[in-house]
Amino acid sequence: MKLSTPRWWYVRDHAPAPVSRALLTPLSWIWAAVTARRIAKTTPIDPGVPVICVGNLTAGGTGKTPVVRELLRRLRARHVDAHGLSKGYGGSLEGPLQVDPTGHTAAQVGDEPLMLAGDAPIWISRNRANGALAAAWAGAQALVMDDGHQNPSIRKTLSLVVVDGETRNNEWPLGDGAVFPAGPLREPLAAGLGRADAVILMLPSDVEAPDPDLVAVFAGKPVLVARLAPTAPPPPGPQVGFAGVGKPWKVERSLEASGCDLKDFAPFPDHRAYDERTLQALADRAATFGAGLVTTEKDWARLPPAWRAKITAWPVAAVFEDEAALEALLDRALAP
Repeated sequence: MKLSTPRWWYVRDHAPAPVSRALLTPLSWIWAAVTARRIAKTTPIDPGVPVICVGNLTAGGTGKTPVVRELLRRLRARHVDAHGLSKGYGGSLEGPLQVDPTGHTAAQVGDEPLMLAGDAPIWISRNRANGALAAAWAGAQALVMDDGHQNPSIRKTLSLVVVDGETRNNEWPLGDGAVFPAGPLREPLAAGLGRADAVILMLPSDVEAPDPDLVAVFAGKPVLVARLAPTAPPPPGPQVGFAGVGKPWKVERSLEASGCDLKDFAPFPDHRAYDERTLQALADRAATFGAGLVTTEKDWARLPPAWRAKITAWPVAAVFEDEAALEALLDRALAP
């Protein structure tokens, strides 16, 4: 059973902490210790090609996968045969294997790899090192690793961490500094930042500049600002939205900010598999408003084929404020 991302993880410090946070704190100490030991004890393999890791400091949605898509696009525009590498979270196949966007399903390879496979060669592998080697043997000239900042099995040429830069509504992207499951951090902040080469702050389209207090947290690291921008207008007419992503409430906000006539919105846990009963309930809810159904590309990849024609996928892309700084990081990764 998949659980929704707790909103209280992201309550800014000095807010009252729920009892659940206190109860989970000892587990967070164990989680952090196990993660640190695994990173310290693992010797990474070198696949023989540059590896750009796009990871997270936190659990929950940050816009990481659109960044992977944009990096693949930019590398391939340079005539670099860049491939993506994913664990294939949520899929049943262990790999290593290359995703076939016309033959595989999200239930087999995961929703994010299936979504990305229409743009570039994407590999899934539960064992990331084996996946990296398989992609390199197949001719990949560079790898963009979707997630894996806490996975030490592969030598990384460039490590980027994507951070949700939205700090309004008393929400703080890093919570109060607590590690999972007491908070959103995957490991203590100093440890995660210490292995990062740069931070990508993902801002909403209606926020002009990042919070200076948040930027100060990353002192000493290059900080690139990016935004998730729709690549198409929202569907016309009234809509009922739904999303099973790390922070579904942000999808709701984005749809409203884009001018969508959103009548209702249903949040689901990240990577939720939609069964017929759930989808019919959503369709019935939309019918009460005379509305259509709209969701994210990631959710759309998990829909049964019969439902895809009935539901609109709303595409977004990562747009960088300082493109020259991003290109300089790619130059660094590709340098001999």
